[in-house]
Amino acid sequence: MVVKKGELLDLKVSDMVFGGKGLAKIDGFAVFVDQAVPLDAATVRIVKKKRNYAEARIVSLLQPSPYRIAAPCVYSGYCGGCKWQFLSYDRQLLYKRQHVVDCIERIAKIDGVRVHPAAASPRQFEYRNKMEFSCADKRWLLPDELGRPDIDDGFAIGLHVPGTFHKVIDTAACLLQPALGNRILNEIRSYIKASAAPVYGLRSHEGYWRFVMLRHSVSENRWMVNIITAAEDRSQVQPLAECLTARFPEVVSVVNNITTRKAGVAVGEYEIKLAGPAAIRDKIGSFQFEISANSFFQTNTRGAEKLFEVVREYAGLGGHETVLDLYSGTGAIAIFLSGAAGEVIGLEIVESAVNDAVNNCRLNGISNCRFVAGDIRESLVRIGARPDVVIIDPPRTGLHPDVVKQIIAMAPDRMVYVSCNPATLARDLGLLKDCFTVREVQPVDMFPHTFHIEAVARLESNK
Repeated sequence: MVVKKGELLDLKVSDMVFGGKGLAKIDGFAVFVDQAVPLDAATVRIVKKKRNYAEARIVSLLQPSPYRIAAPCVYSGYCGGCKWQFLSYDRQLLYKRQHVVDCIERIAKIDGVRVHPAAASPRQFEYRNKMEFSCADKRWLLPDELGRPDIDDGFAIGLHVPGTFHKVIDTAACLLQPALGNRILNEIRSYIKASAAPVYGLRSHEGYWRFVMLRHSVSENRWMVNIITAAEDRSQVQPLAECLTARFPEVVSVVNNITTRKAGVAVGEYEIKLAGPAAIRDKIGSFQFEISANSFFQTNTRGAEKLFEVVREYAGLGGHETVLDLYSGTGAIAIFLSGAAGEVIGLEIVESAVNDAVNNCRLNGISNCRFVAGDIRESLVRIGARPDVVIIDPPRTGLHPDVVKQIIAMAPDRMVYVSCNPATLARDLGLLKDCFTVREVQPVDMFPHTFHIEAVARLESNK
């Protein structure tokens, strides 16, 4: 059967693939269906046709899958914040685990690895401790908003339509952040709409108000508000800071980041403190961490504790080992392991993250961690110690081939690989498999209602 762009087809969805799309097949030809669930029967429209596959969108459901549920969010299906709310959570976990298995077997070419059931997030909603909302001078309208005279389409603060930089939904409430965050956001929305300063145009790159970032401390139930603007004008933002701290006692920090860059990144070139301290504190397990507006911190605090507990278990430390923590960031894993190790050496390329790591060790009274700033390919040769255990927590791109070679040359007894990308995890496990055996993998769900999954692999030397 020849599939053509624009064609309507009746299909039965058979599987779920990475990226959160359903898979249907026509005479062996793959069709990836957006927002589809296995066992859905649907009429779909082909929106893209390639030689080996096609992409489609649902026009109408003929028979919904038993795994499909009613999404609680009014923006589900339109917003890029989370795309799996219509899929039951137990099935989300099954498909996430299966993706890890498929990657290890297909990319790493390793069969029979024990991949445990995915560990559930302690919360499925209100789990994010950080949210970023874009300001825009044009509101993207939902289908039921089109043509309504009561809708102001010249203003929005919210999340983007998937795959776009300029389409912003005016998000009244995001269910991924605690409920108070939505009340804070709506107070900011009212203030900005009434202000004399213009909202930033995502196409024109003109205007003042750019982003709103909210950070929440789970352990202390305190909030930081970061207002990102295109210019410095304290007369515009200082009254907003005073309004927020007066109305919400939980808001203890308000800062203003200023950026003149056109890139859609909510990080300022410099920062002004408007109210309270420039950082808040949160805890993972028994350890405290100081979090500034632009510092990295795991976005699911409760899930991070579960993730780090798996890392500690897989490291198998007895109190005397030298541990090498690659891509150590702000030192969270190193600090979490410090009580069970002799020494932890963290390597990290971002100097500000290393400074945060040193400060976090001081905050927790930890003296057996040290951190080296610089490119890991260069700093690996300068650490002056052979590690017993190596912890790897790289970015989504995984390990550089030179780093893989240096790890193999170090010949540690054990390794723990923490990954946010099963495909690059599998690629790197394939490069390491001649020297190390993958004993087990534990997927950990840090991002419910998305297709993303963390995975922790335990490796042992073949020596």
